[in-house]
Amino acid sequence: MGAGFILARGRTSVRFLLMAPHARPGVRNRWIVRNYDLEFLKKFSMVIGFLMLVTLGLMIAAYFVHQQIPPEIDPAVVKRTEQRIAPVGAVYAGTTGASAQAAAKAAAAAKAASQVAYGGTTDGAVIFDNLCAGCHKSGAGGAPTLDQAHWGPRLAKGKDTLHKHAIEGFTGTTGIMPPKGGNPALTNEQVSATVDWMLANLK
Repeated sequence: MGAGFILARGRTSVRFLLMAPHARPGVRNRWIVRNYDLEFLKKFSMVIGFLMLVTLGLMIAAYFVHQQIPPEIDPAVVKRTEQRIAPVGAVYAGTTGASAQAAAKAAAAAKAASQVAYGGTTDGAVIFDNLCAGCHKSGAGGAPTLDQAHWGPRLAKGKDTLHKHAIEGFTGTTGIMPPKGGNPALTNEQVSATVDWMLANLK
């Protein structure tokens, strides 16, 4: 019995089934896709490719549209910027302008003073009582108390060296002096004034 073909009907196409020699009827060995099946697959692939190109185009268009949208600006940031540049852009004229200028300077000075430790005072007693007394009255951490016996070798180095160590910090054999007593808001003048007050009040 030679090879033959059996016509089979599917849902979407008609296929010819190749029968091998001596094959029993009803047993399928392989089938051959007809030309219109290949044409359908070709068109289907083209549609998929077209849809992919459309999707890519939409993504690119969305990106460029997004770039054209101005970023949102926080109103708080705008307000701070306006407040910062207001003194620069203000115009003062006549008596009213002079008064406004004086008030602006006073406000700026008050604001600057509030950002400096202890209102910017150079009263060594005030700074010592609020910051330094914790260590220099009890001797904690090897800090020298206000006794002459503790200051002899230190005084021998000179007042400028003591100022430098108090401002920049110093590690000695008995303890550590943190920069500006651990309060970076102090100015160099405040630190030097406090050192001078301590030296003037040694017992």
